[in-house]
Amino acid sequence: MILSKLDSDFLRYLIEKRVAAGERLPSLNEISVEMGVSVGKLREQLEVARTLGFVSVRPRLGTHREPYSFTPAVLSSVLFGLGTAEADFDQFSQLRRAVETSFWQEAVTQLTAEDKIYLQELVNTAWEKLRGQPIHIPNGEHRLLHLTIFSRLNNPFVTGILEAYWDAYEASELTRYMGYQYWLDVWLYHERIVAALIANEFEEGRQLLIEHFSLLPTHPA
Repeated sequence: MILSKLDSDFLRYLIEKRVAAGERLPSLNEISVEMGVSVGKLREQLEVARTLGFVSVRPRLGTHREPYSFTPAVLSSVLFGLGTAEADFDQFSQLRRAVETSFWQEAVTQLTAEDKIYLQELVNTAWEKLRGQPIHIPNGEHRLLHLTIFSRLNNPFVTGILEAYWDAYEASELTRYMGYQYWLDVWLYHERIVAALIANEFEEGRQLLIEHFSLLPTHPA
């Protein structure tokens, strides 16, 4: 890897020193002396690294390297694009649909029996909320169901895109005013998708996934 392409002395330090996830970093003064870079410059780069989720900074605990996640970088970029109206949610939703469809087979064949039980529990809980008095919209279950289906993929880029999608989905409030029938239709599809996964009918599940994307022509389902 050509580290000169990485425009951050601080990030290059993390890589070159092989700082492991969970490891505490030396002070900025120590890093400054070792690298020959000013503390002020390192402090600015540290803040960028913190925003990207590469490190955490806590009072009295110091600075620690965090496990790699693609999500913070994607989410910050998506929310900025949506906020400036230089991008729209439908475009990001198209990417999410393509990712889920393309990685479906690889993801579902790795699901365990426990995963499938958990997916069924999410469906059951969602129906309890939708049929309860008062009615509650199962937003949390919606997110967890989709993310669980793809949770066994050992691909941080796919995971990052999907996690960022659901954070952006929540921020967009696109389904805030959707009627009750919409949620019934969504969860009828989810119920059928999970049933197909439990039966190892993976292609049927994929087709149901694609169908359920079209419940709202210009919005995510």
